[in-house]
Amino acid sequence: MRTINEPTALEIKEQKIYTQWGLTEEEYRMIEEDILGRMPNYTETGLFSVMWSEHCSYKNSKPVLKKFPTSGPNVLQGPGEGAGIVDIGDGQAVVFKAESHNHPSAVEPYEGAATGVGGIIRDIFSMGARPIALLDSLRFGELDNHRTKYLLEEVVAGIGGYGNCIGIPTVGGEIAFDPCYEGNPLVNAMCVGLIDHQDIQKGQASGVGNSIMYVGAKTGRDGIHGATFASEEFSQEEEQQRSAVQVGDPFMEKLLLEACLELILEHADILVGIQDMGAAGLVSSSSEMASKAGSGLVLTLDDVPQRETAMTPYEMMLSESQERMLICVKAGAEEQVQELFNKYELDAVTIGKVTDDGQYRLYHHGVEVANLPVDALAEEAPIYHKAMTEPERMKKFREMDQYHPLVVDPNQVLLDLLAQPTIASKRVIYETYDSQVQTNTVVLPGSDAAVLRIRGTKKALAMTTDCNARYIYLDPEVGGQIAVAEAARNIIASGGKPLAITDCLNYGSPDKPEVFWELSHSADGIAKACEMLETPVISGNVSLYNETDGQAIYPTPVIGMVGLIEDHAYITTQEFKQVGDLIYLVGATFNDFNGSELQKMQLGKIEGRIEHFDLAVEKANQELVLQAIKQGWIQSAHDCAEGGLAVALAEATFTKELGITVEIDLPVALLFSETQSRFVLTVAKEKQTEFEQFVGDRAIRLGQVTDSRIQIQTIDKKIDLETQTAKKSWEEALACLMK
Repeated sequence: MRTINEPTALEIKEQKIYTQWGLTEEEYRMIEEDILGRMPNYTETGLFSVMWSEHCSYKNSKPVLKKFPTSGPNVLQGPGEGAGIVDIGDGQAVVFKAESHNHPSAVEPYEGAATGVGGIIRDIFSMGARPIALLDSLRFGELDNHRTKYLLEEVVAGIGGYGNCIGIPTVGGEIAFDPCYEGNPLVNAMCVGLIDHQDIQKGQASGVGNSIMYVGAKTGRDGIHGATFASEEFSQEEEQQRSAVQVGDPFMEKLLLEACLELILEHADILVGIQDMGAAGLVSSSSEMASKAGSGLVLTLDDVPQRETAMTPYEMMLSESQERMLICVKAGAEEQVQELFNKYELDAVTIGKVTDDGQYRLYHHGVEVANLPVDALAEEAPIYHKAMTEPERMKKFREMDQYHPLVVDPNQVLLDLLAQPTIASKRVIYETYDSQVQTNTVVLPGSDAAVLRIRGTKKALAMTTDCNARYIYLDPEVGGQIAVAEAARNIIASGGKPLAITDCLNYGSPDKPEVFWELSHSADGIAKACEMLETPVISGNVSLYNETDGQAIYPTPVIGMVGLIEDHAYITTQEFKQVGDLIYLVGATFNDFNGSELQKMQLGKIEGRIEHFDLAVEKANQELVLQAIKQGWIQSAHDCAEGGLAVALAEATFTKELGITVEIDLPVALLFSETQSRFVLTVAKEKQTEFEQFVGDRAIRLGQVTDSRIQIQTIDKKIDLETQTAKKSWEEALACLMK
């Protein structure tokens, strides 16, 4: 049976309609000849098109993802479920994952960002965890045009609107601006949750005769083909698919969260499996749950709660309406589940049964509308080993010398750097988020990492998102290492020991050999750093085809990292604490201006090769700082990142409007070098001797904290500014650009 206006199986084949849905001719041939032995009908072709999209199947990126270390002594759940889980002792664990919502956010920035947040929250509570924090990582074009300002404002409003309404604090994140993101902004969201070991859930449908239940909001026609939409490039000419963007309701999600957690925590005896209906909606959650359990499914689509009339099987299966979960419960427990969800005024409807034949069968109006091997959908998408070619720019960059900036007036250079949107204060953005709801946030946005206490213990969690895409553009492998290292530095500077990472791998089209080369080589770098720093990859996602009119974004593998702070006494922040504290620099400073904020500011572009990065040095410096923090010697810690040492020193003065007197045996330009693996620390005078004996020559004393001026004497020039003047430049820049 087919619905009026739906093409026949023959028409789909002859007119190659499947190519409009992202399937290639060879993929269609595999489905027809190798899997089914017949032509797939309209619904079946739709199911394959979303499940075999890059977004759901990782068909282009699986060979790359295999490079990552995914296990470790504390990893309880690696990639493959809704989110990854790491043990934090005392029978507790931390659950986290990051996801991208780039394409929807470029088309409908408010809903795109909001539903990105909603989806990542569901991934966390589907594991049985209570979400405790949200972070984001955003990329936009330069703030010199109305469209970019509009996208930024709407994305920020969408993230805040959803997180604030559902009552989960948005505690941290990062944001950068470069021209390559103008047509294709990046919106990556990360959620962190807490769980007791005994409550960990799996997304599987097992046990013949057990029921498949649909819970949550009704299904509409929003988000159909969202997964396909996320797996293709943009063109300015084409009207983008607004129907592929979902619409979120945070109040409904709050009810769904509480209902699902009550089911998990109080009715574990009847719950077999639970999974979020995310990308590719009902087809993806149901086929994956059956495939993971080695079972089959029969679904009756007439029973799917619908909010629109005359929905077809194709529409119901592919819709990405938000705030929906799929659960598998023991036969006979359906009424109990309905009562629980009714209490929260939510639908809970039995739509199918688990079978043992490995087939995926759908019925509508009593007619079978799909009959496929479940593994073919969920597991057997073709895997492509894409061609790779080193981009031409790489050879050119390798042959270039280090950029030498001209620093005539160091005061002005520092003020200008502090006003660069990537460096400037993000307060105007993060103050729109509620970062203190649930009252566990100990370190608010604005320091190196956010910190949340774990109630009833002395422990806390530090969390961050990081990636300097410019370095990856210059050298994907070294840049990938730096992205992980910088995330770890932020955790260390907060007093935490890095545990593991999640990632969002944002790249252009994998069909371009240069882009695939970037993806593969940056994955090598990420894997190497994760091994060295003992932070396995426990979850993540891949977002490819981030291009507009053939112009790709910088390769941007965002790293989300969580660390464990073993005692509240170790919690450390970046701001200087009191006059008289001594300032130290851990790590050597070299001529490192390629890819730097200063190079971009002066040249209007970035170029050249990355030098002086060594993972062994990075690890040693991180261990040194964490040990010093645990000894109780450190008053403040801040990693040196964009803008270099001068910017790091200035940023640390702003919170309390203190000053510094510093002397350094370097030319003034090197104050703005971006050499990696460095920390700015302060130590109270009474701890000076112990600290200096401990660090030896691995840290140099720069000077001390004073009351109101930033004074840095180098071998050739001096920076001398009122702290308030520098702070004004840093604090007002973004608000000014956004007006």
